[in-house]
Amino acid sequence: MKRLNMGRSRTTYQVELHHSPLFEAALGIAAATYDDIHPTLEQPPAYWQQMLADLPPDVRSEASYAKEYNTWKTLLQLLHAQHFADLEAFLDFLQQLSAEELRYLALPFLGDELQSARRRAAAGSEEDIFALIQACQGHLFFPAYISHVTAADPEELRKHLSVLMNGWYLTHVKPREAEITRMLERDRAQKESLLGKWSAEELVAYATDGDYPPEPAVTRVLLIPQAIYRPWTVQADKEATKIFYYPVAEQHLFEQADPYRPPQSLVQMMKALGDEHRLRLVKILAGQEKSLQELTEQLQLGKSTVHHHLSMLRSAHLVETAGTKYRLRKPTLDRLSLLMEQFIDSPGSGEEHS
Repeated sequence: MKRLNMGRSRTTYQVELHHSPLFEAALGIAAATYDDIHPTLEQPPAYWQQMLADLPPDVRSEASYAKEYNTWKTLLQLLHAQHFADLEAFLDFLQQLSAEELRYLALPFLGDELQSARRRAAAGSEEDIFALIQACQGHLFFPAYISHVTAADPEELRKHLSVLMNGWYLTHVKPREAEITRMLERDRAQKESLLGKWSAEELVAYATDGDYPPEPAVTRVLLIPQAIYRPWTVQADKEATKIFYYPVAEQHLFEQADPYRPPQSLVQMMKALGDEHRLRLVKILAGQEKSLQELTEQLQLGKSTVHHHLSMLRSAHLVETAGTKYRLRKPTLDRLSLLMEQFIDSPGSGEEHS
């Protein structure tokens, strides 16, 4: 069937980058109070136990409360209400909020169609609180979180958030505030240098190591660098905005990073592609999804050998599974030349970029 397109071409989103050690604090609380994720983070579980143990007793008590009710989410929601120059500005803002506005900002964004219900729920409408809870039944913690922030005494919630954020920041961020800020600035500056050179989708994929195609209701993507939750990218939603708290690139973690050290994602890709059998797999999967058995038969190799090669490709995010099939992640492969170009073009230590 022939089709004549008389509509608009597919639009994309605008990318913005923000950074602040305040996000590092809120995400640190999120990570420390989420036991199940500790084995997957760069720092070992003992590190997070020590982070909590180092807090003053009253702050440690509030961290336990955050663990039970996920109120780190409230801190992140509030941090997006406006730009805060420092911790004092954030705490002042928190104290000045009305009870209703505090509840409204604490409630998660669940789509434009539920914004009126969100506002009424913040005002105490039981019917609309129930509607919000029903709208996110499949979420890991949103239903219980919504129930809590709408039922909690606003002054008690305000005190909890203030003590927790202030205590965590002074204990874990303030001693390294300048260092953390410079680290975040290095990563943000490098990503911003790509604005205009790369498409919005390429830049988001590069920062988050994942693809994010445009959505009709999303006109802006906000990229926020963070180191505390590495290697994870944490995703959130705001009106017309998708937020990615993405992991700071390895080369930006340290003040004296080796400018000739390639990014780990590039190394992984080059290693994964530096083998004849894996290149064959890439070409096969570029044409069609295949099961492990089909790939084994086509390559005439042992199943364990093919599985090993597929694992290498998966670790480099070049291949993914779809049910019982394997398929090529072509957008990742397409980014290889961009990663190489970015690595080669970035100036070395003490050299001018030409």
